[in-house]
Amino acid sequence: MSGIMRSVGDDIEREEDAAPVEMLAALFEARDWPHEYTGEDEISAEVKGSWATYQFQAIWRAEDRVVQLLCLPEIRVPEPKRAAMHEALTLINEQLWVGHFDMWSSGGVVLYRHGLMLGEDGLLGPAQAQTVVEAAIDECDRFYPVFQFILWGDKTPTEALAAAMVDAAGEA
Repeated sequence: MSGIMRSVGDDIEREEDAAPVEMLAALFEARDWPHEYTGEDEISAEVKGSWATYQFQAIWRAEDRVVQLLCLPEIRVPEPKRAAMHEALTLINEQLWVGHFDMWSSGGVVLYRHGLMLGEDGLLGPAQAQTVVEAAIDECDRFYPVFQFILWGDKTPTEALAAAMVDAAGEA
């Protein structure tokens, strides 16, 4: 395990701040999530959520001191469903405090995206890394049923959101 952090149950105990990609690699390693560097300032991982395995990607832009985090629930939206999905994404994004859902115009891939601005030192702390990764996974898990209701249940965006929130509220 990396010297940057160590796992204590489900939490990561702070040892030191680090470059964002290095810190995320240490988090993924501590969680035993498969990951790989996809570039000098990029990393990807496979993260098991409640509904699916998500592709998680992080890209560090040192000149802006921003790390862009992407969580992809492996959902491709066929052309006939894209208008409904765009409407659903608008309704979902109204409920989010950080990050947002989007759909790439090429391929219709749904994703959660969050740009995390770091301070002058450009370092990411263990607790902050854990929080932002868990938030992305939680939001994908929370809204995954909405996407499925639209794609497979032929529900309208409003119906899909209402049904998903009732189902989520009923889980204990």
